[in-house]
Amino acid sequence: MWCKPYLNTRKATEMSRHTAVVFAYHSVGVRCIKTLLARGVQIALVVTHEDNPAETIWFESVVDLCKEHGIETITPSDPAAPELMERIKQIAPDYIFSFYYRHMLPTALLELAKRGAYNLHGSLLPKYRGRVPVNWAVLHGETETGATLHEMAAKPDAGGIIAQTAVPILPDDTAFEVFGKLTVAAEQILWFALPSVLDGSAKVLANDLSKGSYFGGRKPEDGRIDWSLPAQQVYNLHRAVAPPYPGAFTEMAGNTYVIGKARLVTKLTSNNTANLPQGLSVVDNVIFGGCGDGRALHIIELLMNGKVVSASSLQQQLAAQ
Repeated sequence: MWCKPYLNTRKATEMSRHTAVVFAYHSVGVRCIKTLLARGVQIALVVTHEDNPAETIWFESVVDLCKEHGIETITPSDPAAPELMERIKQIAPDYIFSFYYRHMLPTALLELAKRGAYNLHGSLLPKYRGRVPVNWAVLHGETETGATLHEMAAKPDAGGIIAQTAVPILPDDTAFEVFGKLTVAAEQILWFALPSVLDGSAKVLANDLSKGSYFGGRKPEDGRIDWSLPAQQVYNLHRAVAPPYPGAFTEMAGNTYVIGKARLVTKLTSNNTANLPQGLSVVDNVIFGGCGDGRALHIIELLMNGKVVSASSLQQQLAAQ
């Protein structure tokens, strides 16, 4: 006698579940998709990127996760493609979410979400809008950054703010280490903000762009070291692009060297780092990078063609130039 109403109730509950189309990539995409599923959101489609064979893939795979959960994924090159627009129009999702997807979504696509379109950005908006915000924050010597869940708008990272969480950037943190903190922060934000987003009670804070900043993408060439700069700036560059990113590099003796690991020398002594020339040098079998302010980096790991260069080998190469 009770089976039929129970089944009807379950069917009604399933039909009332919130549906979403998700644009996602990277570890943040993986963790946020898992969070949506844990909160009962029905993901009808995931739009992601094909991995670039020229890029070091050190992060988790959205495609692999979706295969595990039986979620369809597609990898269109253009999110404004008419066929994608038509597909999403047929799905008629309640929500569109973007989690570290690398393309801007057109306004016409965002309007297909019946109850809202939201993005997870890796900075404390309105600061560091745009591309690779973690790398830019480290490069500029910030002591904290964070993650922001916000409404999507025509301009990048310009919509109203739903929630933010800050994370520290410690003096020796690399962008890779900070990104790990942001991945956790993104999951936390989404977990705690989703209930109010789904029931329509979320409070939206103004995103005052006049108080923020915008930055574009970075290229491997941007990692070239200018040894005439102060040591702190050179160290920040290293931290911002250290492996698994392409790395800060310098060219000497006809070779290209990439800094794998380094620390800023905090105390100069007459025995090892005083009066170092600008650029790479070896003192007492230790590699240093002399900078424009007379300070230096202690280079713990130096790479050439992906292989570690020893202090003795570098000394020989420098002597031969």
